[in-house]
This record gives sequence, structure tokens and C-alpha cells, in this order.
Amino acid sequence: IFALIVFCCLVGEGYTNVPTSSQLFCVFNRNEDACRYGIGIGVLAFLACIFFFMVDAYFPQISNTTDRKYLVLADLGFSGLWTFLWFVGFCFLTNQWSSTPAEDVYIGADSARAAITFSFFSIFSWGLLLAFAYKRYKMGVEDFVQSYIDPTPEVSTPYSSYPNISHDSYQQPPFTQTAEGPEGYQPP
Repeated sequence: IFALIVFCCLVGEGYTNVPTSSQLFCVFNRNEDACRYGIGIGVLAFLACIFFFMVDAYFPQISNTTDRKYLVLADLGFSGLWTFLWFVGFCFLTNQWSSTPAEDVYIGADSARAAITFSFFSIFSWGLLLAFAYKRYKMGVEDFVQSYIDPTPEVSTPYSSYPNISHDSYQQPPFTQTAEGPEGYQPP
């Protein structure tokens, strides 16, 4: 949600113009890179959150441990990278906002402050996601191995018997060759 707020603030009111010109510029010290950076990490973070939410929903159904391992490592790496990128984004937007002349900002000051604020909150939320991913990584495949119970084979009887038949009434199977050969025919 924080990434969506940052993205929407920068797209909605992150670009402005002076009354004498129709040329749009970024509110953050007229630095287009500041707006592009905030929009870029906001959109990618939102899409990644949707992806990892879906992975978390289907994670218990994944039986392949190597797939689980790669998904957990991807979550861990992405959360760590995005924690760092939100920190850089917060510092970058704050630096550019502090250098912005007051006469350049007519509309959009509140959106710029909101983008900075929610960039700051995103550092902690992605840090929390990083901690959860690290916890899941440390658990490894323990919960998968512990939840699987190997069936123990019964050694007493390999096949089940019919309920009303005793073993004393065992008969020879039909069509077996007896010790006596058939009369008149000799195999070559």
C-alpha cells in the first residue's frame, strides 16, 4: 500500500508547471530522475508484492523443496534489495525536496511530502518483510519434512485375505501341470 501511495502521489501531483509555461517539471528541484525513481520503485514494489502474496498463498501446496528454496531466496533477496532501494529513494527525495525553491511549488507540496513520508515507512515495511523471509529461510524445509510421514509396511502379511476363508481349505490352482503327462502327446 505504501508503494501505491508513493506512486500515486508522484504521478498525480509530482509534476507541475509555472503559470507562464505549459512545460511540466518534477516538483523535486526540477529533477526528473527523482520523480522517475519514486515512480519506478513504487510500481515495481507493488507488482512484486502482488507476486509474493500469490507465492505465499500457494506456498503450502508446493511439494518440491528446491522450488520452495528458490522462492524463499527470491523473497529474501528482493526484500533486501527493496529495503535498500527505499532507503536510497527516501534520501534522494528528501535531498531534492530540501533543495527545491519555494516559488517552484504551487500545487503538489503535500503530495511530495506524502511521497517522502511513505518512502520512509516503506523502509520499515520492507525490512519487516525481509525479517519474515529470513525466518522462513532459517526454517528451511523442516516443516515440509516434519509434516510428511512415511507409511510403515506391515511385515506379517503381504496381501490381505478374504474374511471368511481359512488357510486350511487351500486348493491347488487350476491348469497346473501334474506329474503325470498327457497320454499320446510328447513334446519334441
